[in-house]
Amino acid sequence: MIRLVYIIIGTAFLLLSSGTASGFERFPPPDFESGYQQPTPANPAPRRNIYEYVDTAVLLAGLSLSSYLVLRTRSRRAILALCVFSLFYFGFWRKGCVCPIGAIQNIALSIFDRDYAVPITVMLFFLLPLVFTLFFGRTFCAAVCPLGAIQDLVVLRPISVPEWLEGGLRMFAYVYLAAAVLFAATGSAFVICRYDPFISFFHLSGNFHLLILGACFLLVGVFVGRPYCRFVCPYGVILRQLSRISKWKVAITPEECIKCRLCEDSCPFGAIRAPTADWPAHDYNKSKKRLAFLIILLPVLVFSSGWIGYALRPVTSRVHATVRLADRVYLEETGQAEETTDASSAFRGTGKDIQELYAEALDIQAGFGLGGWLAGGFVGLVLAGKLIAVSLRRRRTDYQADRAGCLACGRCFEYCPQEHAKRKLAKDN
Repeated sequence: MIRLVYIIIGTAFLLLSSGTASGFERFPPPDFESGYQQPTPANPAPRRNIYEYVDTAVLLAGLSLSSYLVLRTRSRRAILALCVFSLFYFGFWRKGCVCPIGAIQNIALSIFDRDYAVPITVMLFFLLPLVFTLFFGRTFCAAVCPLGAIQDLVVLRPISVPEWLEGGLRMFAYVYLAAAVLFAATGSAFVICRYDPFISFFHLSGNFHLLILGACFLLVGVFVGRPYCRFVCPYGVILRQLSRISKWKVAITPEECIKCRLCEDSCPFGAIRAPTADWPAHDYNKSKKRLAFLIILLPVLVFSSGWIGYALRPVTSRVHATVRLADRVYLEETGQAEETTDASSAFRGTGKDIQELYAEALDIQAGFGLGGWLAGGFVGLVLAGKLIAVSLRRRRTDYQADRAGCLACGRCFEYCPQEHAKRKLAKDN
């Protein structure tokens, strides 16, 4: 099966190599015939060619090693060591780019804009963690993601978050994913990269407000395990769903569970599920009625959420520079604004007709209307699914790691008495 994973990765690589443009040299510099020499840019060009593939190779090696450490060696120390390496390589040395989380936006833009070509590296960074999650669970989150690594290292005194509260907070990640795809697909903004709370740490400089935001996440992360990963990360939303159907999963104990509950206490992410008891008859019948009601309510939630997304188009469309420019020019033309801005002055200098600007802004706003329907409907569908899941009961006889919520950090391995007994036996033999 592992061989199958590499066949899939190799096939994807060949297809991308033949069908995807490099993305960096889509518009080469003009060919001057007057002997003009192009000056050296103040900022160096992005790394390309061999360095891009080195980063991809390191990602592939990291994913492979993380999967092996989580599922075979079951060593928390080794996972932690890989976690530190990933933080320094992908974080501080690579400056957080290319990032699978931010690659969501590149993929969304490429789907809706035919003129945009996704770089091969970006495509591979987006796909490889998804493929590994589909087979091995969230081993990317375990020790390869630098955003997860920097949070994992500060978990000192974790407290448990009630399951109902965690489910509610996680809805923000779905809203964030829908908004990020909407803004990227319309060519408005890459909000995931713009508001990455840890990018300033990785660059050791940057926006002061982002530094404060990142510091707040790390401060909260001392007591609440990986708050960004669990409640904000849009890529984590995708990984959660793929991990539900992964071929292999994290097993807390290598032998029969003795229900000591030590694994439950060791998990800072609330991902350990306790054994379930049989439902009382009256609760079972009540849950069946609630489930039937929620299924009927599902299309109502989807439609109403989609309508809210559509109704917000005058607000959301202002993220696009053309819409903001049209609004500003309109204020100036109607006398509601006396002074011009740099953007409006530059537009007037082009001699472009104002009505054309208005028409373009209206087209963009219409695109946000359609996108709002889809994004809002997606959020409504997720909300309905969460409510329906509350009415479902899964039978468990042992303490188990939740497939979706487990970040494969390996802490439960070190707390399990059965794990220690197996290691001691192997050492003695």
